[in-house]
Amino acid sequence: MKLPHVERRPELDALRGLFLVWMTLTHLPTHFSDFVNQPIGFVSAAEGFVFISALLVGRIYIRDSVQNDGGVRLALWKRSLKIYAYHLLMLTLLFTVAAAYAVHTHKAALNHLLNFYFAHPFVAIIGSVLLLYCPPLLDILPMYVTFLFFTPMLLSAAVRYGWRKILLASALVWLLAQFGLRDVVHNGIVHLTHLQIPLQETGAFNLFAWQAVWVVGAWIGAQSALGETPLNKVPGWAVAVSAVACVFFIGIRHGWLGPHLTQPALGLQLDKWQLGPLRMINLITFTIVVYWLRPILVRLVAIEPFLTLGKASLRVFCAHLVFVFVGLALLYKDVGQDVDGEIEQLHGFTAAALLTITFAAIILVAVSEVRKRHADRARAKAEQQVPQPAQPALLEP
Repeated sequence: MKLPHVERRPELDALRGLFLVWMTLTHLPTHFSDFVNQPIGFVSAAEGFVFISALLVGRIYIRDSVQNDGGVRLALWKRSLKIYAYHLLMLTLLFTVAAAYAVHTHKAALNHLLNFYFAHPFVAIIGSVLLLYCPPLLDILPMYVTFLFFTPMLLSAAVRYGWRKILLASALVWLLAQFGLRDVVHNGIVHLTHLQIPLQETGAFNLFAWQAVWVVGAWIGAQSALGETPLNKVPGWAVAVSAVACVFFIGIRHGWLGPHLTQPALGLQLDKWQLGPLRMINLITFTIVVYWLRPILVRLVAIEPFLTLGKASLRVFCAHLVFVFVGLALLYKDVGQDVDGEIEQLHGFTAAALLTITFAAIILVAVSEVRKRHADRARAKAEQQVPQPAQPALLEP
């Protein structure tokens, strides 16, 4: 089976870099988080980052999945193991440095982040290693590890049975997630492992709902690698309806449509962590509109530093978490508050300094990682071009 050559698409790296910048601004405890928290409807950096990551995986590995299924399995499992190692590193930082600082200073934000760990340290450590306990802010990498681990089976099944059955199964799992599948599985895991970890401590993301974002991203990426991009088949009238729907959801997000069409009124229908039905509609319509606008958006997005940040996304993500912890540690008591109270956001010079240092640091991390990769590739290429010394001939007796 002859498959088309897959060209590198820099704009996909740039999009992932843009989502990392968006995520960083959202997570840092400054006033800027108010402006970037879902400003264009019920779409966040997390959905974009997961979707683009899955799209890239599907686009890169579908060819090899057809020709060398075992090689794809090994490559993606090695990648998931690497991400898992980074997750353990971030947990170690949180459970040692951040925990010690929280105990010493009694910072409310950090203590809230670690309250289960302080109450049940042994269960928290074992549970976090098993990806069962996921402290706030440290629940994206476990989700990424889980999805990446199962992606070889996903691609293999897609090659064997076709994407239609995969998408239908994914939709069914998402539907079951809306009716409590996560609770049932969680209760079973607690019974099996005897690790009494409350559901709210297993991470904010409902993996049974979020797998739909990953599966759809992998499907679009895989089909685009085969020259059959599904979004090309969306008719013009559907694009127009999607644009109207996006404007409608922006109106709900900002409370322009009256008291009955607001985020609190619609509740779980727009829930981010459970990916409620209305939120899924918003994500689908938003994706269609963004794809239709891609000639314009590519020129706006495919620039530095987004390109470099996207190429080093794993290290950039971990680096941004370090500065989020620093920001939480910098939150201070405001004048007139009670003893236990803390302001929720940094202001003035402190906020500006944190933002400046954070973005300077993550850009340096990304540049260093990209340069290292280029050097490694150049070294490997040079080694391949160097002729091997001839083996000395054996003397005849």
